[in-house]
Amino acid sequence: MKYIFSAIFLYLFFGLMLFVFQRRIVFNKSGHPGKPNDYNLITTEEIQILTEDNISLLCWLYNGDKGLPLLIYFHGNSYHIGDRAQRIQKYIDKKWNVLLVSWRGFGGNKGTPTEKNLYKDGEAVLKWVSKNTLFTKKKIVVYGESLGSGVAVELGIKYSFLSVVLEAPFTSIHAIAKKRYKIYPTKFLIKDKFDNLSKIDKLKSPLLIISGKKDEIVPHSHSIKLLNKAKVKKKSVFIDEAIHNNLYDFNIEKDVIAFNLELWK
Repeated sequence: MKYIFSAIFLYLFFGLMLFVFQRRIVFNKSGHPGKPNDYNLITTEEIQILTEDNISLLCWLYNGDKGLPLLIYFHGNSYHIGDRAQRIQKYIDKKWNVLLVSWRGFGGNKGTPTEKNLYKDGEAVLKWVSKNTLFTKKKIVVYGESLGSGVAVELGIKYSFLSVVLEAPFTSIHAIAKKRYKIYPTKFLIKDKFDNLSKIDKLKSPLLIISGKKDEIVPHSHSIKLLNKAKVKKKSVFIDEAIHNNLYDFNIEKDVIAFNLELWK
């Protein structure tokens, strides 16, 4: 009998720990990235974007050819914007305009990341672009990488953009947690749902989904489900050998550029 009680105690204890510390898992925050020059982004400037609740977001802006779109890049978990410098360089090389956004709590920014708070960050970025540039939403590509896909989808059901690009997206945080923690009723324990699957059919913009078939963090099946449910003009780039974080080794920027330039005409 004591073994049964011990097992129950351990189950409840570890379940409580997962519940209490879940945001440390979902939002694995990163340190300060340094300056754009540290990554050879010589013509990229550092800006600060203020949210409605007075959180200042460190962002990097490259002003390219005004005859080309503005790519707003929402990065994934565990990274700061410096870790994405090589990626945005590929768009800068093509003279695209790029705004690389750092979430609250990431990249040395103050504030606490939560689902609602990241949505506030995304809204603040759009507001800043509207006030400080000539780019309308129809000239904006909203790019969401992994965690960033949750914000990209949320904005995509509210506004019409040139396109929404999702890299290694998930259907929901619950779906990921359910796979990792099978013995717990994760559906009722998750605080930050980022339920992309329930929203994807409400997108207002063309959609490009990019995923690696060997993704070890977000199963490739998530991308297939999202693609199948989306009702807008859509395209997929599914790479046989790619995993979660090496998609740019397969030159996916060419697919992003080609997809959007076709819409740009």
